[in-house]
Amino acid sequence: MGNKNKTISFRVNEDAFEALRDIAEERDISLSAVFRNYVDSLVAHDGQVRVVPESELAGADDDEPFPPKVEVPKSFVREHERLELEAEHLREQLEEHKRYVNYLQEQLEDGDDDVIHLEDLDGEPDEPSFRLG
Repeated sequence: MGNKNKTISFRVNEDAFEALRDIAEERDISLSAVFRNYVDSLVAHDGQVRVVPESELAGADDDEPFPPKVEVPKSFVREHERLELEAEHLREQLEEHKRYVNYLQEQLEDGDDDVIHLEDLDGEPDEPSFRLG
């Protein structure tokens, strides 16, 4: 399986089309090349491409990559990983408890008259009751 080119087709309004054509003429490239460049940027930056006015670009540092990257201390990363593991463990426990509750509900539904009510265990009213105390 080779790297085959695919065609993308969509519609834009006339004003947008004219603006895109002007952009292509300014860069002295084809309209298709404008879209290919945009798609390449979008793929290279994992969909994190944004439009920035040139006035903001003039003051920006050209060495800074986009999207910007931030260094995070290892302790933060380790704590995040620990919390993810704990959350996963809690989800597993929750699922286990849900299965147990479902099991108990099935047992209750399947049970015949094997249910003994506490009031049935109480003696007759005239029987003496024994209390510890």
